[in-house]
Amino acid sequence: MIELRANPDIIRARLAARDLAKAAGLGVMDQTRFATAISELGRNAVQYATGGSCVLQDLSDARQVRLQAVVQDQGPGIADLEQAMQDGFSTAGSLGAGLPGTRRLSDRFDIRSSHSGTCVTIEIIRNKRL
Repeated sequence: MIELRANPDIIRARLAARDLAKAAGLGVMDQTRFATAISELGRNAVQYATGGSCVLQDLSDARQVRLQAVVQDQGPGIADLEQAMQDGFSTAGSLGAGLPGTRRLSDRFDIRSSHSGTCVTIEIIRNKRL
């Protein structure tokens, strides 16, 4: 588990995600996709919830490479998830691409949010070459 409290933690999580993807045999593009998704989620946890945690797992089997990340915080939650998942929506004056972009970078994306925090689970899934 990687604690997310400040910008250096986001960088550590990003590098750990890239290293996990590389060790799992994914190509540079997929390494970058996974690392970028983790960076976006980590940034959200630090910026909007004053921190959280990131758990990276390799759930691969004989047929598939399957990498999972769970980024969780104990912040105030997201008031309107549907709106937050729309391109261009931002409460911080940014481009509003973080959550929708992360969803596009991932093969599986799940987000749950309440007044006690937000939890985002993503997966990158690739068939292994036989």
